[in-house]
Amino acid sequence: MAKDVKYLELLSRSFPTIQAAVTEIINLQAILNLPKGTEHFMTDLHGEYDAVQHVLRNASGAIKRKIDDLFGFQLKEDEKKELCTLIYYPERKLKLVKDKEKNMAEWYKVNIINLVRVLVTSASKYTRSKVRKALPPEYSYIIEELIHESLADNNKHEYIYAILNTIIATGSADSFICAMAYVIQRLTVDSLHIIGDIYDRGPGAHKIMDLLCDYHNVDFQWGNHDLIWMGAAAGNAACMANVLRISLRYANLETLEEGYGINLLPLATFAMDTYGDDPCACFQPKLDSGATFDEKTVKLIAQMHKAIAIIQFKLEGEIVRHRKEFGMADRNLLEKIDFANGTIRIGDKDYVMKDMNFPTVDPEHPYKLTPEEKGVVAKLLGSFTSNSLLDRHIRCLYSKGSLYLVRNYNLLFHGAMPLNEDGSFHEMSIMGKKYKGKALFDMVDKIVRAAYYEDKDMKYRAYAGDFVWFMWCGPYAPPFDKDKMTTFERYFIAEKETHKEKNGWYLQYRDNREICEKILAEFGLSGEHTHIINGHVPVKASKGESPIKAGGKLLVIDGGYSKAYQPQTGIAGYTLIYNSHGLTLAQHEPFKSIDRAVRDGVDIKSFTTVVDYLGDRMKVGDTDVGKVLKGQIRDLTSLLEAYREGIVFEKNIPANHK
Repeated sequence: MAKDVKYLELLSRSFPTIQAAVTEIINLQAILNLPKGTEHFMTDLHGEYDAVQHVLRNASGAIKRKIDDLFGFQLKEDEKKELCTLIYYPERKLKLVKDKEKNMAEWYKVNIINLVRVLVTSASKYTRSKVRKALPPEYSYIIEELIHESLADNNKHEYIYAILNTIIATGSADSFICAMAYVIQRLTVDSLHIIGDIYDRGPGAHKIMDLLCDYHNVDFQWGNHDLIWMGAAAGNAACMANVLRISLRYANLETLEEGYGINLLPLATFAMDTYGDDPCACFQPKLDSGATFDEKTVKLIAQMHKAIAIIQFKLEGEIVRHRKEFGMADRNLLEKIDFANGTIRIGDKDYVMKDMNFPTVDPEHPYKLTPEEKGVVAKLLGSFTSNSLLDRHIRCLYSKGSLYLVRNYNLLFHGAMPLNEDGSFHEMSIMGKKYKGKALFDMVDKIVRAAYYEDKDMKYRAYAGDFVWFMWCGPYAPPFDKDKMTTFERYFIAEKETHKEKNGWYLQYRDNREICEKILAEFGLSGEHTHIINGHVPVKASKGESPIKAGGKLLVIDGGYSKAYQPQTGIAGYTLIYNSHGLTLAQHEPFKSIDRAVRDGVDIKSFTTVVDYLGDRMKVGDTDVGKVLKGQIRDLTSLLEAYREGIVFEKNIPANHK
């Protein structure tokens, strides 16, 4: 009881009187009866900034649907399209309008009124207090007046038009419209879930991270491509080598050089000196159709690509030798090369190597870095670990992220739950102890954090850094879930039989409703409206594959934001919208360009499917936030009783003026 009284005394500092406690109880009880806020789910963004920022601006089509419902036949289709574009890209759209519109004053009035109507609808789910916090301070009072007054009220008709005329007359219309547009964007989505793999493939991961780190309410579930960046920023050399190799493989230097200012000169100099006469045929970068590199640059990228790949295999070889519990001895392939015959033994078969120029590999000590390689690694690691922007982005991934998330009856994780052939949870040995199911996920999360934050036990931190690398490519690691990553074989061996990567049993069982329900139950979820939501494995929509698995219990929403995956998927990504009515899946076609979106009103074409209709509208009281608010109501009720019973005394009691 003494502990309870101490807590109530602390609570009384925020609510010092009976009236203050009563007012807050009334407020919280009312919030419980509001419709739940809209959740937006995205995954496998892979650096495709233009497409990602557009989907965030249009909320997977939610704003367009809102405008269609609100205006119906009151606006022509072209007018609704123009209004959508104004909300998505207000600054750019205003510039185009001014080039052709003759009566801007009239245009301003019409569009401000239309924006007000959209904003009223967007704000209707929230308390006035929450809406007020979302408003820009410079226009907070004016916007509040407009959204809480009606043009149909004759008493306020002239009042509202006076506000509009003054906004225009003072030259504030453009900034006011921009403010309104961004408030609509913000209020349309209450929370954003990014289910992994922001990095690699595309050129704009750093810009996506800038966008997401400033987003009003976002969380991340780490993907394996995120984890190698996190490991690199934490100082793990093998993770860093993988980051560089993938960037060079796809000639994606924008994120490294322009985004984070990583100095690649040491690697370039070393590569030219070491592989200057090497055609590096196996390491030619994969260029997309819009690439503008000249022949000399492509040659240098190929040389750097080979240099960092060999360094990577050496660094990984040392990890495998020292971390035997990772069970990856079969991945140390440099030692299996027959340098005399130009072959390599994989399993019980010898294969001809496509490339045998290894000037830095000592056959007797194949994993030993040369002094020059050590110097390159040290300089590159310095660029990663002392990078302020990268540090900001990685800290954001840590502070707002986790391996998994349970939120509002949904279980979110990027890759897989490791399973055995019989569908039972697979055990993994970590630091001498075995873990499975939720306990495994919790332990992985803990160690990944230690790689970045541990500052006392350096031995443990070093292990954690290697463990992050293991999560990237280790056998059946949850974010990866394959038996191996055949990077070496894909470079050096022509026979595709050696390139195969066997998927874990989760992929085999993910269409099994009973298995999915067992996984959900492991995380405390049961019932009709519970789901697992994953990314990681692109859904081959062009071949008829559905992202909806196990009778709707599992949703895989990796549809190919990355252009590299679109030939496999046939589309350009999936997203989910979870509002008070239910869960809706959006399937997107490729995004053309921001210029076309602004100039021609070309939106991403999206096809929506209702995955789970709730029937009764879901309220805040039914959500995880609602559980927290109900707990606060119980605490405030206890405080109220303590005040009335004299256990806790009121403070700052206002005078009663009669």
